[in-house]
Amino acid sequence: MMAIAYLKVRTSQRSKNLYLRIERARAGSHQMHSSKTKRTATCSCRSVELVLAGEPRSVYACSCLECQRCTGTAFSYRAIYAGSALVGQKGETRSWRRTGSSGQWLEQTFCTTCGSVVFMRAEGLKDALSVSIGCLEDPEFPPPIMLHWPHRKHKWLCLEGVPEAAAV
Repeated sequence: MMAIAYLKVRTSQRSKNLYLRIERARAGSHQMHSSKTKRTATCSCRSVELVLAGEPRSVYACSCLECQRCTGTAFSYRAIYAGSALVGQKGETRSWRRTGSSGQWLEQTFCTTCGSVVFMRAEGLKDALSVSIGCLEDPEFPPPIMLHWPHRKHKWLCLEGVPEAAAV
């Protein structure tokens, strides 16, 4: 059973009010798994496999143009794990690095066979990796807690209950 709360929020960019519907699950529902959880992320062809232990630090969505290009869709949906959470990796990967708008590097890592971006690392994320949640094949994975680069999102995109980060 879901408990629903409505919040009235004033945005810094607009003076109008908006209502965010926030669904909170009762105890046990939609919560992250225990700290002993292990998850496996795989690419489309199953050649690359990452084994992750524990829970992510954060879950986010991003609508920046680079994430749109990288995923081939309107936004990325990723989980940030501590570097030490990566307890196993197999398969051949390749990485490419670019400089983001902050001036810091971001590195996408993908399967050399099918091209699926399995994870990324960023200079701004010390000792961490950001895993593409679709590679985890877990429909119960928690929703994003933040949408980054909301001013770049497609006009039809509405992530209900997910706050938008302030413009950079």
